[in-house]
Amino acid sequence: MRRDQEFSEYFAQRGPALRRTAYLIVRDWHIAEDVVQQAFTKLYVAWPRVDVATRDAYARKAVVNTALSQVRKRVEPPTGHVPEKVVLPPEESGLDVGRALDLLPERQRAIVALRFLDDLSVTEVAHALGIAEGTVKSQTSRALDTLRAHLPELVAAEEL
Repeated sequence: MRRDQEFSEYFAQRGPALRRTAYLIVRDWHIAEDVVQQAFTKLYVAWPRVDVATRDAYARKAVVNTALSQVRKRVEPPTGHVPEKVVLPPEESGLDVGRALDLLPERQRAIVALRFLDDLSVTEVAHALGIAEGTVKSQTSRALDTLRAHLPELVAAEEL
């Protein structure tokens, strides 16, 4: 009984933040909710074995791995033709971080989410994703280059 109460309190506290992280990776709120529920199901099973000190890291890693798995599973329906590139008029092409994030590969979106939304260090992100710290640094750099290239307003704001 204590376990269920403790777990429920943990979910209420950490669930919303982890859902935001999942959303940045999968780019769909409903799928992000499913991802968090799947990850917390895994966490519930492992709850007695997970150390309190590493509980957040365990939950975060479960959410990110589940989100990345969801992205890889998603299959776009085939079409008979390649769509033309849409060029928006200048007044409609303002700062759209969501569309810019869609340009990033899923791992780079995960790294951006963990580094800048969850405010994790390079070491913590490397541990959460099971990759080397150098990979986190290089992928962060590439992701930021992509975002800067597609969000000139963001670059102008950085220079102020």
